[in-house]
Amino acid sequence: MNIFNFSHAKGRTKENVEYVLRDAQGKVKPLFQLNALGRALTKSGLLSPMTKVSGVFGSYVDKMVVSNLITTVGVGGIAARINGAGSPNAFTYIAIGTGTGAAADADTVLGAEITQSGGARASATCTVVTTDTAGDTAQLVQTFSFTTGASFAVTESGVLNNSSAGTLLARQVFSAINVASGDSLQITWKVDVDTN
Repeated sequence: MNIFNFSHAKGRTKENVEYVLRDAQGKVKPLFQLNALGRALTKSGLLSPMTKVSGVFGSYVDKMVVSNLITTVGVGGIAARINGAGSPNAFTYIAIGTGTGAAADADTVLGAEITQSGGARASATCTVVTTDTAGDTAQLVQTFSFTTGASFAVTESGVLNNSSAGTLLARQVFSAINVASGDSLQITWKVDVDTN
């Protein structure tokens, strides 16, 4: 039987979305990575993604890696792509936002999508890579380059299938990434398809 691991356990796959923030000179800026306690409290709504207490809820890292959540409408979109029913567009766009509500199966949009200053939804570079078996992972990579006037606490990202509106395949909420003019935020999203 074939199983897509992104639909197993309510759409979570382990550590498959990576974030790297750089300043205008290309130097990596540290990001706050939540630990298990921080993730649990954030998911339950007891801890804001804006809270950064090193050693208690997480630590600072050069690359933040978080787990994914495939939405209910995303699962439907995947099923339709497999057999062409309804012919939905491919999931090739990454969006970022400032919403802080926990990611949930029922999500259909980001909480507060950014649409300006270099943070607008963008078409990602899409490839197929190997995680466990040859060609088992869809990978999307996008670098957001923030322009004059940018000042965002990015706390969410998602994968969609259109440049506006569209179907939300996946969404995740994480510890705030504070970006400013001249910064660039690279997001690498992987969806691993497992066969068992």
